[in-house]
Amino acid sequence: MRRGERLPALGRLFIAAAAAWALAAALPQAQAATLRVANQGDATSMDPHSLNESMQLSFTGNVYEPLVARNRQLELVPGLATAWKMVSPTVWRFDLRPGVRFHDGSALTADDVVFSFRRAAGEGSDLRSYLAPVREVRRVGDLAVEIETNAPYPILPDVLTVVYVMNRAWCEQHHALTPVDRRKGIENEASFKANGTGPYRLRERQPGTRTVLERHAGHWGPVEGNIDRVVFTPIGNDATRVAALMSGEIDLMEPVPLQDAARLAAQPGLRVMQGPEMRVIFLGMDQKRDELLQSDVRGRNPFRDRRVRQAVYQAIDIEAIRSRIMRGAATPTGQMVAPGVRGFLPELETRLPFDADAARRLLTEAGYPAGFEVGMNCPNDRYVNDAEICQAVASSLARVGIRVKLQAETKALYFQKVLSRNTSFYLLGWVPGTYDAHNVLATVIATPDGRGQGQFNLGGYSHPRIDELTARIQSESDPARRSALMAEALKLHAQDIGHIPLHRQALAWGLRRNLEVVQRPDNFQVYKWMQMRP
Repeated sequence: MRRGERLPALGRLFIAAAAAWALAAALPQAQAATLRVANQGDATSMDPHSLNESMQLSFTGNVYEPLVARNRQLELVPGLATAWKMVSPTVWRFDLRPGVRFHDGSALTADDVVFSFRRAAGEGSDLRSYLAPVREVRRVGDLAVEIETNAPYPILPDVLTVVYVMNRAWCEQHHALTPVDRRKGIENEASFKANGTGPYRLRERQPGTRTVLERHAGHWGPVEGNIDRVVFTPIGNDATRVAALMSGEIDLMEPVPLQDAARLAAQPGLRVMQGPEMRVIFLGMDQKRDELLQSDVRGRNPFRDRRVRQAVYQAIDIEAIRSRIMRGAATPTGQMVAPGVRGFLPELETRLPFDADAARRLLTEAGYPAGFEVGMNCPNDRYVNDAEICQAVASSLARVGIRVKLQAETKALYFQKVLSRNTSFYLLGWVPGTYDAHNVLATVIATPDGRGQGQFNLGGYSHPRIDELTARIQSESDPARRSALMAEALKLHAQDIGHIPLHRQALAWGLRRNLEVVQRPDNFQVYKWMQMRP
C-alpha cells in the first residue's frame, strides 16, 4: 500500500493535535452526547458529487466515504479500500473492505464503486476535474476494482480522498443516477436524502434551517468519539452566531468573527482554536469573451490585456485588507498554493507592490485612461469576511478609475452563477483536495476543455505552456522533475497574472472547553473524532 507523504510545513501543528487527541482518548469515555454546530452558511446539498467545495465535502464526508481517507495528520489511510497498488503504469487496483454496509443495510460491492466513479465523472458532477485523467473504472471481483488512467497518474490515491461512494440501487430507486447540477439549479432526491457508509446517517434535512445526523451503529470502523447526534444550523449573522455560543445554544461554531475572537476566548467555558488554513483567496477575471458581460467597454475585453490585470493587482491595498478587514488573521500571498501543499514556492510569496500611480499608468498604456466599469460577483457567507474583502477591492479600484458594480449574495446563488461562467470578475477560495499543486493547475488554472480540466477556471484563462506542463506533471513520477515542472508552471502563471492571489485566511473555531476536536488545515470537521466531556 502506498501512503501519503507527511506535510513537513505543518508537522509540528499535526503532532500537537495528535498528542492532544491521544491524551483525550486515554481518558474514560464519556456518555454519548449531542453536538450542536453552527456555520455562517449551509451545506448546499446532501449529494456528495454536487459541489466541489470544502465545507460541502467536509459535511457530507461524515455520511459518505472514499476509497482512500486521510487521518488527523492528513496522511493517506485505508477507507473503503483496505489496500491499493499500481499494477501497471496506468492501472491501479483497489481491494475493498469486506462487510461494509450502507445505512439502508445494503452491502458495499465493486459495482457501487464503479457506478459512483462514473457518476462523479459524468455530466452535472462538480468533481469531474478530479476524474478527468481516468479512462475506465472496472470491477475485477466482488470486492476489487481497477482504475485505468489515460497516462501514468502517481497521485491518484490522493485524488480519491474526496470522491465519495454511493449505493447504485439506492440512486436508481431515488431517481438520482446523475448528480445535482449546481449550475442549472437542478435538484433531485439525493439533495435531501442520503445513504452512505459513513459513521453518521442523515435523519433530518431542512435546507437553510437545520440538518440532523445520527451515529450509524453499523459502521465498520471503531468508535473514536462519543458524539451520537449532530445538529447543524446555518447562522449567517455573526452576532447571532456568537450569541448562540455564549448562551450555550451551540457547542461549536465556524468561523469565529475576527472582531469577536478575543472576547470569546476570554469567556468562562469557551475557547477559540486558531490555526493555518491551506486556502488561498484570489480574484478571477473573464479572459475568454471578446466583450465582458458586465462592463461599459464595448468591442473588447480589458482583462485580456496583462497590463490591465497588473493594474488591478497593484491597485489593491492588500495591507488594508490584512489589517482592517481581516484584523491580522490573514497572510498576503503572491501565489495560488499554500505552505504544506506540494509545489509551494517561498520565492513567490512576495506580492507586486501596492502602487496606485503605477496602476493608473498601466491602464493608460492599455487604452483605458479613464478606467472602466465592471461587475463583480462575491459570496457573503462562504469565506471569512468575503463580502467585506470585495468591498475593499472595489474601493481600491475606484481610486484608479475602475468602477466596480458589486453583487454579493449567499453562496447558493453565487456558485450557481459563477459556475455557469456568467461572471466578469469574481472572488474565490481554493484548498487543493490532493494537497498537491497539480490540483490547482489542472482545476483552476488550465484551459477549460469541457471534460473536467479547468473546471474552476471560471474566467477561461489560457496559457498553452502551462497546459503542457500540467499534463506532464500529471504523469511524472520522479519527485525532483515533478517539482521543477510545477515550479515552472506556477511561476509562469504568476508572471502572466492569470489570477490575482490575495491572502491565506486563518482558521478560527469557537467551541466549548469540554469539547475535544481535531482542527486540520483543510478545515474539515470530522465528527467521529470529537469528544464531549462532562
